[in-house]
Amino acid sequence: MKTSLIMYPIAFLTLSGLLMAALTGPPAPAAPEDGAKGSDRPIFQMKSDLPERTPRYSASGYDITPLSDEKIKELAGKLDRESYRILIESGTERPGSGELLKNDRSGVYVCKLCGLPLFKSGDKYDSRTGWPSYFDVYDPQHVVGVVDRSYGMQRIEVVCARSGAHLGHVFDDGPEPTGLRFCINSAAMTFYEEGQDMPAESRPVETETAYFAGGCFWGIEHYFGKGPGVLEAVSGYQQGEVDNPTYEQVIRGDTGHAETVKVIFDPQRISYRELVEVFFRMIDPTQLNRQGPDRGTQYRSGIWFTSDEQREVAEKYIEQLQKSGPFRNRTIVTAVEEAKTFWKAEEHHQNYIARTGRACHVRNPW
Repeated sequence: MKTSLIMYPIAFLTLSGLLMAALTGPPAPAAPEDGAKGSDRPIFQMKSDLPERTPRYSASGYDITPLSDEKIKELAGKLDRESYRILIESGTERPGSGELLKNDRSGVYVCKLCGLPLFKSGDKYDSRTGWPSYFDVYDPQHVVGVVDRSYGMQRIEVVCARSGAHLGHVFDDGPEPTGLRFCINSAAMTFYEEGQDMPAESRPVETETAYFAGGCFWGIEHYFGKGPGVLEAVSGYQQGEVDNPTYEQVIRGDTGHAETVKVIFDPQRISYRELVEVFFRMIDPTQLNRQGPDRGTQYRSGIWFTSDEQREVAEKYIEQLQKSGPFRNRTIVTAVEEAKTFWKAEEHHQNYIARTGRACHVRNPW
C-alpha cells in the first residue's frame, strides 16, 4: 500500500526518456491565449527545487503554495470515503464507474481536495480506457509528475501541485498536439460548469500593484521578485512626460522618467506596508537624484501610489524613519507621488541579474 500523503510529503523526481523530454523544461510561460497550444512549453512539472512551503504562484495567477500537513488533514476530513481513498491513499476507481467519465459539458475540473483548477473541458477526450482522459492541463504548474514504481512497473503518477493529492497517471499514448493521456480518477475532481460561480480556492488570487523607484531597476526588480507573496516584478519607466520611452531616452535624463519597478503582489501573503519596509532596506533614501554609483534624475527614489491608502502608508512609514532608525536626523528625499503611466522596459532589462549573474549594489532585504 502506498504511503499516505498526510504522513509524508511527495518527493519530486526527474524521469528520463520520452516523457522527461515532453514534461520538463524551464519555468512555464504565460498560458497561450484563446486555448492555443505552445509546442515549446513544458506540459507540466516533473520536479520542484523550491523549498516545500515557499509561497509561489502559477503563470495563470493561482496560489500554488504547497499546503501544510495540518491543512491537508483538515481538508481530507471533509471527503467522502471513495474520494479519500483516491486522493489520500492513492487508490484507483473501477474503470467505467466515475461520474465524470461521460461528462461533456463545458467547464473546469478542479482538485476535490483543495480546489485548484487542473483540466479544461476542451482538452477532454474519450480514450476508451474507462477513466476521464485529457491531453493537456489547465496550467503546467498546477500538476506535478512523480515517478511511481509500485506494482513492479514504472509509471508517472499525477498529483495536485498545491495539495499533493493523487489524481491518476499520465501516459504517452494520447492525441496531438501533446501526445499525452492524463488518466484521472473522477473521484479526485470537482467539475464546475462554464458560468457557474467558483469558490475562492478555485479562482486566481486578487492581486494589488505597487510601484517603487530606487535607482537602477535591475537590483530592485531582482529582490522584489524573491519576496513571499510577490507574483511578478517588472522593470520599467514612470513619472515622465514622454509616451513609450526607450532606455536611451530615459538615461539621458530629459524625459522626466524614473527607473521604476512594478510589483504585483498577493495582499493575503504580504502587505503593502511590508513592501514599503523592504524597499527602504534596499535603498538609501537620503541620496538625492542618485543611488550608489548611478546619478541623475532617472535614478531618483520614489514611491508612486495608486490609492489614498497606499499614500498614507508610505508617508507614515517615512515619518517613522525620520524619527528613529538609521535615517534619524537625516533628510529623506524619497518622493511620494500619485502613479502615472508605467511603461515596461525593453525585454533585455527584465530579470537582468538572474539572466546575467551580474552583481548589484542593492542589498538583499529579505
